[in-house]
Amino acid sequence: MTIKIGIIGKTNTGKTTFFNSATLASNEISTYPFTTKKPQTGTGQAITLCVHMEFNVQDEPNNSKCVDGWRYIPIELIDLPGLIKDAWKGKGLGNRFLSIAAQSDALLHVVDCSGSIDATGKITEPGSGDPVSDFADIEEELVMWYQKILEGNRDKLSKNIRDGTKQVDALTELYQGIGVKKSHVIQALKTTNLEEIAFDDFDMGQTKEFAKVLREMSKPTLIVANKIDIPGADKNFNRLRERYNEVITVPASADSELTLRRAEQQDLIKYSPGSEQFDIVKPEELNDKQTHALNFIKQDIMGEYMRTGVQFAINVTVFKLLKMNAVYPVADETKLSDKKGHILPDLILLKDGATVKDLANEIHTGLSKGLLHAKDVRYKLRLPTHYQLRDRDVISLVSATKKASG
Repeated sequence: MTIKIGIIGKTNTGKTTFFNSATLASNEISTYPFTTKKPQTGTGQAITLCVHMEFNVQDEPNNSKCVDGWRYIPIELIDLPGLIKDAWKGKGLGNRFLSIAAQSDALLHVVDCSGSIDATGKITEPGSGDPVSDFADIEEELVMWYQKILEGNRDKLSKNIRDGTKQVDALTELYQGIGVKKSHVIQALKTTNLEEIAFDDFDMGQTKEFAKVLREMSKPTLIVANKIDIPGADKNFNRLRERYNEVITVPASADSELTLRRAEQQDLIKYSPGSEQFDIVKPEELNDKQTHALNFIKQDIMGEYMRTGVQFAINVTVFKLLKMNAVYPVADETKLSDKKGHILPDLILLKDGATVKDLANEIHTGLSKGLLHAKDVRYKLRLPTHYQLRDRDVISLVSATKKASG
């Protein structure tokens, strides 16, 4: 599966700079509202430690790449148009935004933690804006959108339930188009104490609370506290963390990351995305402005926060929020290769709790039919098909056809 992460936030928070730095795209960056008029899609990476060094082999990646012992796994990033108040009613680019946000597995909510934008998203004096309120405004739009889906389909839902559809199934069907699963609905009903209440008896307050919880579960969100490099931003970063202590908040300087990646592209520095350091390899080719910018990043960003935060935010979203595990399937357990002899060619991201059978289905839908068991290559263990896989497992699948041909 390709993981899709939507980048949301108000205008001028640095969403497009974040997107460009993560994908090395060159989309227009401007202070005009709605510069991002339509969603831009690009490929970023989630980065995890590769297993090839542990097994003392040289890998030959196919669906990802390996650099200095780190696997770079492609993921899809979507830069969404900036939201405004009442977007859920269709104002601005609201409907277009919300329909694309629906396709995302998780959301990165970029906030200008320097307080350099006002409530409408226009540029203002640093420190005069309120990033805590900015986050709340966008979250409210998403909740209202989820509630609108429910309230706008009351009659249809009531009829389906009267006709014999279970309440949980009717709600799941209503929201399935925006990536909501039955498990999300069950948990949301439980959290809001609506399990035993008939849908026709839900009042507006209850449907809003249900919408809020369902939105949080189906679209897990991380706060990117961007522009941390601007003086005074650290105070707002602390305010964000305290106010929204149930949400992971990552300090970031997307501008600094973009500077580093472009310098690395030009072979001026040696830098790996997400790294806590970089080395200048061609100091003689840097002008004074570039030298000053790189020194600032080294001392004020990495010295204070260890990293620019862009790659870190993506990694945390994939491996912490979405709870994905990196699994390496191989055909030959002795050579750690596929059928063509390529060593550790593929890395597959699977949700925490995914089984050996899920892995077989991910590789090929028909593979699970004759599946007998799997082998944990690291520990030489036979695993049943219902075994829940763990991060960094190297797995060889054994099917009836494979056994017969072997």
